[in-house]
Amino acid sequence: MGHVRTKTVKKSSCQVIERYYSCITLEFHTTKKVLEEVTLIPSKRLRNKIAGFSTHFMKRIQKGPVRGISLKLQEEEREHRMDFVPDVSAIDIQHIEVDKETIDMLQSLGMSDIPGITQVNPAPVQQILFGHPGAGFSGAQQRY
Repeated sequence: MGHVRTKTVKKSSCQVIERYYSCITLEFHTTKKVLEEVTLIPSKRLRNKIAGFSTHFMKRIQKGPVRGISLKLQEEEREHRMDFVPDVSAIDIQHIEVDKETIDMLQSLGMSDIPGITQVNPAPVQQILFGHPGAGFSGAQQRY
């Protein structure tokens, strides 16, 4: 089981991380001292809870993007992934194998002139017989 944290602790931690990301580290005591200097928290216990959750949050941020927090680093990484263009398109396929039904459907739609489409015979479906001694399961088995 984990720790149950209140909405106050979580919101305060997010705000502190967004504003003072460069000062907060992965160590609890350093984060606690930073919080003591930059915020006005009414009690020592609440400060420690916020520092603990901030440390936990920073560890999650190190692993990858975290939902619910807006950091310039995360936004730049997200933009980089969205701007990525692969060298070879996954859609550009030279040879497509389809069955007879698909070719009939393409002809009915008037798209039978697509280049690179070849017809293949579908593989036969192997039937599994339940209760057959070779199948490893007997319908007559009883539970004790």
